[in-house]
Amino acid sequence: MNKVQSPEDALKTITQWQQTGYQIVFTNGCFDLIHVGHIRYLKASGALGDKLIVAINSDASVRILKGENRPVNNLADRMEVMAALECVDLVTFFEEETPLNIISSLIPDILTKGGDYTADNVVGGDVVTENGGRVEIIDFEKGYSTTNILSKK
Repeated sequence: MNKVQSPEDALKTITQWQQTGYQIVFTNGCFDLIHVGHIRYLKASGALGDKLIVAINSDASVRILKGENRPVNNLADRMEVMAALECVDLVTFFEEETPLNIISSLIPDILTKGGDYTADNVVGGDVVTENGGRVEIIDFEKGYSTTNILSKK
């Protein structure tokens, strides 16, 4: 199975996994320059369930969130790097500013975000909890930020 999938194909794969009884963990982000904070976060997220799904912001979505000089790496490259990580089971993307639509279609069992969020302000958290799932906040790795790394140039 190819780990990098369109949102439509990801839905089919995840539906099959859910029917098999796998616990699906979902997270999302820009993941422009992968750093150790990302790796620790992804490993902790993956440990919460059976399959870790990562949805990555499209290039246009990253520009809306981070500015015209971002992303540094294009979507295809960011997805390939993410798929190479052992702790990640499937990588997809979303075009919108937030992942609400993809979360609403996939309905994961567990939705994770970094410690700079609270459970009540995670986009899609209400959708997940209303469907019997839960939101988990993973401790934020202080000192690790793509924006900070880029500002050191």
